[in-house]
Amino acid sequence: MVSRCSRWLLLFATVLAGAAHAVPAPFDLAGPTLEVRVTRGETTLPASQVPNLAEGDRLWIKADLPPTQSAHYLMVAAFLSGSTNPPPESWFFPCKTWTGKCARDGLTVTVPPGAGQVLVFLAPATGGDFRTLRNAVRGRPGAFVRTSQDLNQAELDRSRLERYLVTIRALDDADPSRLKDVAPLLARSLAIKVDDKCLDRSPELQAPCLMQGRESLILNDGHSTSMVEALTSTPGSDLLMEASATQQLGYGYYSPYFASVLDIARIFDSFRTAEYQYIPALVSPQGDKLALTLNTVPSFYDPKSVLAVALPAVEPPQPPPLHAVDPKEVYCASRAALLLPVEGAPLVFSTDYAHDLALSLSGKDGKTIDLPARADAAQGGFVVDASALRAAVPAAGSIRASLHGYWGFEPYQGPRFQLRAAAADGWSLAAGDEDALIVGRQDTVHLRGDGASCVESIALKDAAGQETRVDWKADGADAVEVKLPLQDAQPGPMSLLVAQYGGGAPQAIPVQAFADAGRLDGFAIHAGDAQGVLKGSRLDQVAGLSIGNIAFVPGVLSSAHGSDELAMVAQDAQAAAALASGSAPAAKVKLKDGRVLRLAASVDAPRPRVALIAKSVQASAAGGGNIQLANQDELPQDAALTFSVRAQSPPAFPRGATIEVAAADGSFSAILGLGDGSIRLEDSRVAVATLDPIKAFGPSAFGPLQFRVRVDGVAGDWQPLATLVRLPMLKELQCPQAPDLACKLSGADLFLVDSVSGSPQFDHPVQVPDGFPGYAMPVPRPNDGRLYLKLRDDPSVVNSAALAAQLLPPVPEEATRPGAGQADPKPGHGTVFNPAGGSAAAAGASSDPAAPPAPAAKGAAAVPAQQQPGAVEPVSAPPGAPPGDTNAPSGPQHTS
Repeated sequence: MVSRCSRWLLLFATVLAGAAHAVPAPFDLAGPTLEVRVTRGETTLPASQVPNLAEGDRLWIKADLPPTQSAHYLMVAAFLSGSTNPPPESWFFPCKTWTGKCARDGLTVTVPPGAGQVLVFLAPATGGDFRTLRNAVRGRPGAFVRTSQDLNQAELDRSRLERYLVTIRALDDADPSRLKDVAPLLARSLAIKVDDKCLDRSPELQAPCLMQGRESLILNDGHSTSMVEALTSTPGSDLLMEASATQQLGYGYYSPYFASVLDIARIFDSFRTAEYQYIPALVSPQGDKLALTLNTVPSFYDPKSVLAVALPAVEPPQPPPLHAVDPKEVYCASRAALLLPVEGAPLVFSTDYAHDLALSLSGKDGKTIDLPARADAAQGGFVVDASALRAAVPAAGSIRASLHGYWGFEPYQGPRFQLRAAAADGWSLAAGDEDALIVGRQDTVHLRGDGASCVESIALKDAAGQETRVDWKADGADAVEVKLPLQDAQPGPMSLLVAQYGGGAPQAIPVQAFADAGRLDGFAIHAGDAQGVLKGSRLDQVAGLSIGNIAFVPGVLSSAHGSDELAMVAQDAQAAAALASGSAPAAKVKLKDGRVLRLAASVDAPRPRVALIAKSVQASAAGGGNIQLANQDELPQDAALTFSVRAQSPPAFPRGATIEVAAADGSFSAILGLGDGSIRLEDSRVAVATLDPIKAFGPSAFGPLQFRVRVDGVAGDWQPLATLVRLPMLKELQCPQAPDLACKLSGADLFLVDSVSGSPQFDHPVQVPDGFPGYAMPVPRPNDGRLYLKLRDDPSVVNSAALAAQLLPPVPEEATRPGAGQADPKPGHGTVFNPAGGSAAAAGASSDPAAPPAPAAKGAAAVPAQQQPGAVEPVSAPPGAPPGDTNAPSGPQHTS
């Protein structure tokens, strides 16, 4: 149980953290509801459709309180006229919501000339409440003007956020797989920042990710900001945007929503008195009802809470800057549900300010047709029911249409669009694609016609009558690109069935599929080579090639960038090498179906060739210097290799020539050149190259190396260079006095050792297990004072270690150790070293730790099962090794 002191400390830390971040409480507390309607002239609109007020507008306001409301609220409508002009007392209109005409009919007021903002207050009824509230507003009008602006800005931004969250939740409940497609459209429509990484997650995790950091999702929208900045020509009007861009708020260039809430909190906090405190209320309009949400719990004790509600500013109308996403796009008038993508005005999607919208166009008879249009943020534009257009618009040619309606009380003219109706039998195969269909692979054709936007689907019908839906995409306004799956198709006649929106039966377009004979681009061979390269397509159908009497057979086939390359190997290498450089002999290509195609070949200049003269290795001072490599072709990884080559073709070493050194399996490579100093010229024919393996290839490179020269992008033949090996660091060899006991070899990187023996004939070796992580291991006692080992990177070579054995002081008990002096194991048998349980002689050593020690073989790596007095002491891990990493003579006692 947490003590009372701990609870107070936790509470104190929480308060400090909240004060440090100054994060306002969220608006999630439901408040009362107001009914508001606005009348201008003879037209009355609900508050949800009114983005701005005008002088002379008549406002009807009524508090929709429940019948059980016990606390009496005084409702006051107040008009403001700028931050430096206290409003007259006649601009304040009280209404007792619990009694009389106000309770029954509400409050009707008219916007007076010169008014700029409207605030509605709900104050608990007390003696002098109206006078106190009026004096507060008249005493500091600028603060309430700013409050009106901030509340309006916060309400507009919140409308975008709420529309986004509601849509995401609905999709998550209905079909989460659609979030990946819908989220970008929502972001564009509502100016919401979407984290693209969320869309890479699984569908069930996308919605929670997309709704994280809600307030920071709202991007700055210049349209809504301009709507609330009435009468703001003073420097104070910039404070809203400046505050939202500060680093302390953490939202950078995002919407002023967060800053607005902070500003309201600061302003109202300055009005706090012993009797009253002002708390803001955000409105969520639905028709003529304004549902209030609060971020502070109202108080009916001193200081009592006064709710402040902002109505739209009194200002000229600000029509939305809506525009088509792609003004050049042509849309299909034959679609029943016509989608017109638009952007630039998020409030069109998040509010009802734009209402009674319609798409207007001219029909066949010249009469104007108006079709209702509905804004849909999830689809990224306006959805129009165009089913009535099919018989009313021309069957050919483009149709001009425009969006119009109302923005509040004002007529609104929106963006224009270009439409086109589906034309019957208007599609044909593009010129040049008649012979393009080749069976055995996916192929592509193009169709030309009238109105790609009206294509609904395309299917492929084969000779047997089977239909298969195919993938396609628009390629401009009058063409489509079609992908045809012909991998399993047979040559012969086929049909493409093009279905259009409202176009009736699909149009059949006849096409012919062919067996591909392959495209032959050319055959090239370098003079002196016995192998050339044939380029083209479908070269898997090539059976052979001939130049005169020289026959070539297919080698390795590769494909790159839509073309095939087939190696052709001469059966008579000497004859092929004799082809004259620069000649262009005629070649014949024989296909597997028996056809013979003629082709012009080219004999290019000989590929560059060099001869290896000599090489030397400069060992590293910090390397495994106590290992003497027996093979001069072995190259320690930390050593430097210098080798010289003599140019043969061309006879001089070009300045732009390079030498490529790579692994025999192609897993790594490096380029040496004159520019970086890794190649130096002795004269025009001889070059000396230097290779630093660990710098060029990294610490995990090993194995056979090869090199070749490159001149002007042409590579010569690969030639063997060396075998790259990594050397362990051998530190010391300790041996007990008893000759039948194994020695202990300590060092680093011992996993690089394949096996160890005490004789040059490599008798009775100890095999080092894969992945050995230890720093010491038992090894056979050297017969001639030297250890012999094979490296894991080149286990075919026996190398010696110049490491003198250190004899440990003798102990009396060694002579009486059971099993001493028994026979050697069978000839040729070795020892397998087990890092988890020591080593065991092949002649039947026990793995039971409690069993008597196994007989030790003379010169073999037998290790006593129990540590005897005078034997090698357990090995401690070197500095920096993991805890518990020790090695006794019986083998490493840790596992990895």
